[in-house]
Amino acid sequence: MKRLTLAAIYTAALMLANPVAADVEAAKAAATGDMRKMVFHAEPKAVGTADFMTFEGAPLNLSEWQGKWVVLNFWATWCAPCRKEMPMLAALQEEYGSDTFEVLTIATSRNPPPKMKAFFDEIGVDNLPLHRDPKSMLARQMGVLGLPVTLILNPEGQEVGRLTGDADWSSDDTRAVLDALMSGDGEG
Repeated sequence: MKRLTLAAIYTAALMLANPVAADVEAAKAAATGDMRKMVFHAEPKAVGTADFMTFEGAPLNLSEWQGKWVVLNFWATWCAPCRKEMPMLAALQEEYGSDTFEVLTIATSRNPPPKMKAFFDEIGVDNLPLHRDPKSMLARQMGVLGLPVTLILNPEGQEVGRLTGDADWSSDDTRAVLDALMSGDGEG
């Protein structure tokens, strides 16, 4: 019994000493449904530094989103699972979008802007950005090997989780994971 009590005290002290780890552990515990596919990192990982661009071609960088929790989705117009999950990402943005949270979508590889616009129009998405990574420079830096890939970035701009494949991003499972992650900074 004494060992169990000491173990509990030690675990609680670790969680208090490292709130990000506590958030990740809480998110792991909350991960059910499609969120079980999420790989959470023991330590936050640096993200790529390559620029990507707006729909119109202006340069952007992930550093511009520091200070927010970001659900970063890499997709393409030819990706059937992307078509399935994009409306759910739009619903997530509608529910959570704020000064401290954003769903960021980046079409990687060759995705002609007119096809990108048609893709969003056909599936009824009008609240997500049509950003582009036409040479897949950022996607390569971030180890994106298939599509879709969705990452969760903390407000420091670091990757804390990654899900390969599609998921229901508007589910209670997703909300539980995001709420657990974001609870440590007073946001969410």
